[in-house]
Amino acid sequence: MAFFFNRGRSRHPSETVRSLKEQLLRLREFPGTAKAGDELSKQIAQVKLIVQGTQEVESSPDQIQTLIQAMINEDLLFELSRSIHLLTFESRKDTQTIFSHVLRFRSGNSPGVDPPVITYIVRSRPEIIVELCRGYGVSHSAMPCGAILREALKFDVIAAVILYDQSKEGESAVRLTSLQPGVPQNGRGVFWKFFEWIDRGNFEVSADAFATFRDILTRHKSVITGYLAANFDRFFATFNQVLIQSDSYVTKRQSIKLLGEILLDRANYNVMMAYVESGENLKLCMRLLRDERKMVQYEAFHVFKTATKVFVANPNKSVAVQRILINNRDRLLRFLPKFLEDRTDDDQFSDEKSFLLRQIEMLPDEPVQPGRATRQPSRSGINTAAVA
Repeated sequence: MAFFFNRGRSRHPSETVRSLKEQLLRLREFPGTAKAGDELSKQIAQVKLIVQGTQEVESSPDQIQTLIQAMINEDLLFELSRSIHLLTFESRKDTQTIFSHVLRFRSGNSPGVDPPVITYIVRSRPEIIVELCRGYGVSHSAMPCGAILREALKFDVIAAVILYDQSKEGESAVRLTSLQPGVPQNGRGVFWKFFEWIDRGNFEVSADAFATFRDILTRHKSVITGYLAANFDRFFATFNQVLIQSDSYVTKRQSIKLLGEILLDRANYNVMMAYVESGENLKLCMRLLRDERKMVQYEAFHVFKTATKVFVANPNKSVAVQRILINNRDRLLRFLPKFLEDRTDDDQFSDEKSFLLRQIEMLPDEPVQPGRATRQPSRSGINTAAVA
């Protein structure tokens, strides 16, 4: 079948890919060259037509498969990922479309397995994912890179690459065969950059980075549980300091809500138990209850309620947390009845507040030492299963 996008001689996908790569390398060498940019835009548009088709002509799976193999042979996906910030607005959108199609493309005889491009990236070129993450460092490439990442994050192996990569710019990225899930991170990998992109980026960058960050932390439980176990102290210290205490109302509110989702997930039970052992975490929750913005108060209430409920039910309570609750019992009993009292139509909230008040009323006068028979929950008891 002749290529429908070319009025002249049909070009084989390998020719199109090779030409596109040459244009990308030329653009990187001479950024801002108008002629190179125009020709590059045409080449990218041609590739988009192969993978997407048109209203009149559907895309051909055979052509797409041939195109993907050419992309792999020419390392085109890496060149696109590291050059997307140099492209025009339309070419960035076209590149997003190309990635979205090839990331999920499967040939007809390979159902039930990861798409070939995902397998290729993870085994041979994880640098593609790292470069896409670094796209958040430039405002106009943040959203297309974010959309591509969230498409890729439908697969747990991509989440593992982002979480465990600690390469510097120009270095090889992590391979899954060399992962050490039980070894704590140094805090300088690409995943840790998300805190900065969320907190310091403009509104669009921050919102998009947060959406990707949330997918990383919630989509693949088998991956994230072990990661949080090995990096508990660093992760929650950074999460609390940078996001929960952010000056941005939107970031603070979204982060408190995400914290609640993480703690309430059954897969993270041991993570939650370790979190509520911390007096510093409890004090942070109590401060958030007094935030001047009601929706921040509301999200903080759910975290505080969960932490208190779990803590009270735990037979081996942390003495430090007991002491904080006991010392603040009278204040809490005066504060909570008037807390968000205008939410009169929210019966569930009223019931939860009443339950929390009863739990606080029943606290003993003095901290109770944990029993010796049952081991106190701690981070050492968190499931550190390796990434599947």
